Amino acid sequence: MAFQLRAGIIGTGFMGSVHAHAVRAAGGEVTAVAGSSQASAEAAASALGARTAAESAEALIARADVDVIHICTPNATHADLARKAIAAGKAVICEKPLATSVGDALELTALAAQAGVVTGVPFVYRFYPAVREARDRILRGDAGRLWLLHGSYLQDWLAGAEATNWRVDSTIGGASRAFGDIGVHWCDLMEFTTGHRITRLVAKTSRAYDERETGGRLSSVGTEDGATLLFETDKGATGSLVVSQVSPGRKNRLWFSFDGTEASFSFNQERPDTLHVGRSDSSSEIPVGPQTLTMPGGRRYAKLPPGHPQGYQDSFNAFVADVYAAVHGQEPEGLPTFRDGLRSALITDAVVTSAAQQTWVEIPPAENLTGSLRSSAATERQKQ
Repeated sequence: MAFQLRAGIIGTGFMGSVHAHAVRAAGGEVTAVAGSSQASAEAAASALGARTAAESAEALIARADVDVIHICTPNATHADLARKAIAAGKAVICEKPLATSVGDALELTALAAQAGVVTGVPFVYRFYPAVREARDRILRGDAGRLWLLHGSYLQDWLAGAEATNWRVDSTIGGASRAFGDIGVHWCDLMEFTTGHRITRLVAKTSRAYDERETGGRLSSVGTEDGATLLFETDKGATGSLVVSQVSPGRKNRLWFSFDGTEASFSFNQERPDTLHVGRSDSSSEIPVGPQTLTMPGGRRYAKLPPGHPQGYQDSFNAFVADVYAAVHGQEPEGLPTFRDGLRSALITDAVVTSAAQQTWVEIPPAENLTGSLRSSAATERQKQ
């Protein structure tokens, strides 16, 4: 019988709560919580059901009774905390973005590989049963040749000039907000589901508000409220994506349509209990459930009968359970790791560069970069 994993959560906001629920659902224990202050950590420990509050993030990482570090802090802090967790030999689940620069994401990916620690980045939309069903059917060839990959990810939590939080500040959230926060989810999901990889893109970013009100004072905004992009893939498809955090009435609408010569597959995260399959002579809405899904991936993650939708927390629980299974020595299929976090950093960098230069930008394969980094590291060791 596998031993119970003990989690340490760094961060006391919404995502810290999501992680805590997922830890318990995976059979783990929340041992300790760390926040921006001792008071916030103590309040979170009580709210999240943790055994204790750590005096700092560093103290939490150093604890002998913590096996897995969950990093749920503002984006700019991720890289430093992940480095420390890797150095301590702990498994690490780091909220995306893994880092706010390609250099840091590349370094973390290499460090984790060298240390042999299990890593995870919560691209949790991979864990919706309908998505896994679509993936298996597409890989089986049901769609024919995929030629058009399109969709959107729309939210409204920043609708209104008075709406703001730390993500608006590029020094804390990174150079890209809307795309870096949610657009990367869509791109990861597209690549995971279809097996296609974006090779180049052209992007345009925009703002609904050039100024936002914070504490009664207006301040200029340096990050985008939305982004649109066109892209090409390594298997000859073209695609488009619209991303917005200022679309009134859209709470968390991640939608895609992956169109092939024989069939199209469409999914809407706000209605996760169905998968749409379209053909020229018919279309169907497949209800999600272990009795109605036919492919191994979909059936594995479908826990409830049709008509009982599984949503975001359920998918997050499945993600954490798979990370914990990996810590126990298993190899869950489709687990997003630091390598996938690096991939998203590369795509985000391409979006930022393209928007600034108003041109198409190539995306280098992450494998080439990590290989070069390993070679450089080996050369440096030989010199020592």
